[in-house]
Amino acid sequence: MTIIKKTLKIILRTALGIVAFVALFLLSAVLLSVWTVKKEPGTPTDVTIYILTNGDHTDIIVPVKNQVTDWSKEMPYQNTTGHDTTAKYLAIGWGDKGFYLNTPTWSQLKFSTAFKAAFALSTSAIHATYYQSMPESNDCKKIMISNDQYKRLITFVNNSFKRDVAGNVINIKTNANYGTSDAFYEANRKYNMFYTCNTWANNALKACGQTACVWTPFDRGIFYHYR
Repeated sequence: MTIIKKTLKIILRTALGIVAFVALFLLSAVLLSVWTVKKEPGTPTDVTIYILTNGDHTDIIVPVKNQVTDWSKEMPYQNTTGHDTTAKYLAIGWGDKGFYLNTPTWSQLKFSTAFKAAFALSTSAIHATYYQSMPESNDCKKIMISNDQYKRLITFVNNSFKRDVAGNVINIKTNANYGTSDAFYEANRKYNMFYTCNTWANNALKACGQTACVWTPFDRGIFYHYR
């Protein structure tokens, strides 16, 4: 009986520890999400960018080409299956490679994929999607930034790519594309519960001096400040 009691105490303490950790994580996510990092005041409105959510994941949307940069040189249209060279916008998102390539829908999410992502046991990728237009909605918010701020955003995104010895981004050859206008690229850093796809997007907004959260793992934290 003594062994059984000790075992039950260990199980109970472990379960309580997990519950306490989850509660602390969610409380921190709520409090730090509503804690605002204010945008830089008094800056020109030279470039239009957007934030876009699918309900779980946030992308940063940039113009494909303007006087500051041409993203199609770094991520060619030819890397998509549609090869449409008329797209005007590019959605850029960072995330866990396993999620991107092996989980087309939430119903197909495997425990192994989620576990590896949560505990930084997988690699990451950048998902780039070309769009013809970017209509505003509750899930798509327009943000005006200066050219200097845009350059800082470009630096942040460029630093997120893993590159080959020649300095080029590395296209991931896969049949897991979501459509005919997207492609995947190898990325730096590992996804984990404290640094998610939405944390990356929130940090992108911070990098270019826009309204953001102190920290958030969820898209709701970002859009709380824009809705």
